[in-house]
Amino acid sequence: MIKLIECPRDAMQGIKEFIPTNVKAEYINKLLKVGFDTIDFGSFVSPKAIPQMHDTADVLKKLNLSNTYSKLLAIALNMKGAETICLHEEIDCIGFPFSISETFQQRNGNSSIDQALQRVEEIHKLSFQHSKELVVYLSMGFGNPYNDEYNFDIVATWVDKLIETGVEIISFADTIGVAKIFDINQILQNLIQEFPFIEFGVHFHSNPNNWRAKVEAAYDSGCRRFDGAIMGFGGCPMAEDKLVGNMPTENLISYFKEIKEELPEFDENAFREAQDYANFVFKK
Repeated sequence: MIKLIECPRDAMQGIKEFIPTNVKAEYINKLLKVGFDTIDFGSFVSPKAIPQMHDTADVLKKLNLSNTYSKLLAIALNMKGAETICLHEEIDCIGFPFSISETFQQRNGNSSIDQALQRVEEIHKLSFQHSKELVVYLSMGFGNPYNDEYNFDIVATWVDKLIETGVEIISFADTIGVAKIFDINQILQNLIQEFPFIEFGVHFHSNPNNWRAKVEAAYDSGCRRFDGAIMGFGGCPMAEDKLVGNMPTENLISYFKEIKEELPEFDENAFREAQDYANFVFKK
């Protein structure tokens, strides 16, 4: 069964002009009606680093969670952020970006990879105590622009260490949109086979020319958890000066319909309403 994770947080976070809190909340409320498995709606990180997300707690207060199947996920980069998330019962999942590029881990998380692994272990214990899922995003999971060493063995080594901490959901993030089909196949086929008890996902960044090949490779390799953002808005502002767009959610939906893969609880009318409102949110 396919799990679609919608990522308005990732779509918004790199936009310099502040999106009003009411607008963010209205957009997310529309997304909550669609039937996504999870909505990555905000983050509890330094407002100096990501000023767009400083109002996440205020957005949360305005969300209508009375009639939705969707879980809420918020990003944390350290224990302070994770502890703040745990104060909010409405948030179901903690997302933690864990980079296998030493340069990007320092840039995005202000820590070494080894220090980040220690954070994962601590946050996992905290999330367990507060009945929240921990989703670890393996950022730069398909390569990096810094000439840091990258290969399958490096990916597999860090995945093994993450699983040793107790993590059960790992999503491979194509942070700068460089994932090659060979790497997608090698990583997912081998690790899904080796760790059938782990839920592996993909968070692709893409362009109009390569999105389908990436999704197809991941699906054919056994992946059933896919992140997207309506119309492909956003990307990672900490990765490069130029953003690489998210995987357009409408492309994911189109692909899964084409191959007759079930999308549980999906409301097409609600999705179209969210699409229409996205044009206003992002002033397209």
